[in-house]
Amino acid sequence: MKRWWMLALGVNAHAGVTLGLFGLPLVMPEIERHFGVPLAVAGVIANAPALGILAALVAWGALADRHGERLVLGAGVGLAGLLLAGVAFVERAWAVIALLALAGAAGSAAMVGGGRIVLRWFEPPERGVAMGVRQVSFTLGMAIGAFVLPPVARAYGLSGVLLVCAGVSLVAAVLAGIFLAEPPRPIAASGPLEAGSPYRQPALWRVHATSALHAVPQVIVSTYGVTCLVRLYGWDVVAAGQLFGAAAIGGAVVRVAAGRWSDRSGLRMRPLLLLTLASLAVLALLVAGTLTRTTLGAAMLAVASVMTVAGNGLAYLRAGELAGPAWAGRVLGTHNTVQNVVSLVVTPLAGVLITGSGYGAAFAAGLACALISLPVIPFRGERSAGL
Repeated sequence: MKRWWMLALGVNAHAGVTLGLFGLPLVMPEIERHFGVPLAVAGVIANAPALGILAALVAWGALADRHGERLVLGAGVGLAGLLLAGVAFVERAWAVIALLALAGAAGSAAMVGGGRIVLRWFEPPERGVAMGVRQVSFTLGMAIGAFVLPPVARAYGLSGVLLVCAGVSLVAAVLAGIFLAEPPRPIAASGPLEAGSPYRQPALWRVHATSALHAVPQVIVSTYGVTCLVRLYGWDVVAAGQLFGAAAIGGAVVRVAAGRWSDRSGLRMRPLLLLTLASLAVLALLVAGTLTRTTLGAAMLAVASVMTVAGNGLAYLRAGELAGPAWAGRVLGTHNTVQNVVSLVVTPLAGVLITGSGYGAAFAAGLACALISLPVIPFRGERSAGL
């Protein structure tokens, strides 16, 4: 039972810091108004934490491999909370971007530490569900953000949003720093164990590449979905945020279910392949609904926000299992770094594409990347994950 308590602490830390690192696109209209900038620039500000995440993930992974999750989660998430509080009192856009990037660098500790908790506390037959629960931390944070941040922005502006994000992160950091512990015994590894770098395995590179391609539609939908509902369909910003909050809850359920599916089958990549095929269908309907400006588009935005993240936990878990215990932190850090490189590049490009060609063109670009990922997923010859 203690292993689930440890996982809960990791989920809490990641969910708490998610509000500040990934929740700002939910208040994109307020960012545009506050700084008086166009949509593409507002997108860069909202996703500025990705700059720091990109720089720090592998370093946090190496630190976690050496010193464990308690230090990494407590210090990293706590520092992120302090930086987010500082951003609330800064007015210049360039300074806000810089401080948000530093907050991203600090808070990215939760993205690595939470994954290592699963690999170190859970046996292989439980890891799919455990990693699904761990991945719920992102959707949980986004769900809370969707329901809380837009009303806070309306009442107290961007500064109020940042202070709420800071407070939640600080509480999560204190809990992780006090209660996280080391596992009582070594946990069985799964996947091939080789001396030296796990990157001699082509499958690991393909897992990273798959997640990079899947990140494109995820970033586009999560960053510009609320703005699309407001501008294209005339939704109230709070109602749009609530729709994405409900979708995030659905995403949490789907991630856990996908993990259970992978545990029962003993496979990670074949379920991911099938989830990708389902995402392709949803994205195709989203493009059609958006181009025709029908209610299908609004409905598929909600469904796409669920399906584009459904397989994240499976790819993340497979990367950790291929890495082995000694390399898990660094490989998981690299995996998240790849995803954040994509986020950093895609966010402004999608903003420019939307401005020039409309939301349908951006969603079509996400659909194309998901389609390209099909032959990249390393599902052929996959062995059972230690079952």
